[in-house]
Amino acid sequence: MSARDLAGLSDEFLGYLAVERGASPHTIDAYRRDLVAYTAFLACRDVTGPDQVRREDVTAYIGTLRDRDLAPSSVERKVASAKSFHKFLVREGVTENHPTASLPLPKVPKRLPTVVSIDDIDRMLSQPFPQSPAGLRDRAILEVLYGCGMRVSELTGLDLTDIDLAGGFLRVFGKGSKERVIPIAGAALRASADYLSHGRPFLRSKSSRSRQDPAAAFINQRGGRMTRQTVFTTVRKYAGRVGLEMHPHTLRHSFATHMLEGGADLRSLQDMLGHSDISTTQLYTHVDRSHLREEYLSTHPRAKMR
Repeated sequence: MSARDLAGLSDEFLGYLAVERGASPHTIDAYRRDLVAYTAFLACRDVTGPDQVRREDVTAYIGTLRDRDLAPSSVERKVASAKSFHKFLVREGVTENHPTASLPLPKVPKRLPTVVSIDDIDRMLSQPFPQSPAGLRDRAILEVLYGCGMRVSELTGLDLTDIDLAGGFLRVFGKGSKERVIPIAGAALRASADYLSHGRPFLRSKSSRSRQDPAAAFINQRGGRMTRQTVFTTVRKYAGRVGLEMHPHTLRHSFATHMLEGGADLRSLQDMLGHSDISTTQLYTHVDRSHLREEYLSTHPRAKMR
């Protein structure tokens, strides 16, 4: 790899993420924004080459991020992007200078996921949905997000060939394009079957072939693949109709919490959610312990003694 300025090298790093690491377009866009801001900051300090970057430059950059009152998680991500970039440059032999080596990431306080109660989920999913192809699709989207604990990007990425309703499984591709198989049953399976049989074919028939995505499971009114933003809007719309504020990840968090409350095994839940580290899954054990107290009071022989 020939020596280039930091801006040009950042493009090579993004290419590496896409080709060798299999990063999603969403992840690559986030890295691109972070590195554009980082290299622009360095350029203002007359630092344009990888050999010129000093530890003081990086700490000054972190200081500007904190001065902007960004969320701690945003600061952490931007610093992590810079660290990954410099690590890449050293590993590829572009430079021996590693200004972020052993630089700790800013500490981020752990935030508990936002969840809603089972009663609130029931209220949202029990409301009347339009008896139309789009209504069947919307119900299936909500049921699958909650019933399978999928990320919104995993749902929009579903192809017809990824769905095995007869076997009761979905094949999804999570972060880093990691493939996993998750079960689908009950209300989610029934809603998906209704949509695929009576909703999707009509959505396709109304659209021009040039705009269609024949592989996509969940499609819009034009026959194209549903976008993340459209799914966000769909979840907010139906949640708002019953007085709730919700986004797709709320359904994933609620799925995980309700599964644990129902006695699900932590390792099995880790597999279903696609977490590479079980510590991420363990976070859900701290979301709501009220059910533990109720179970204790109802089962321990001396819990009610005064």
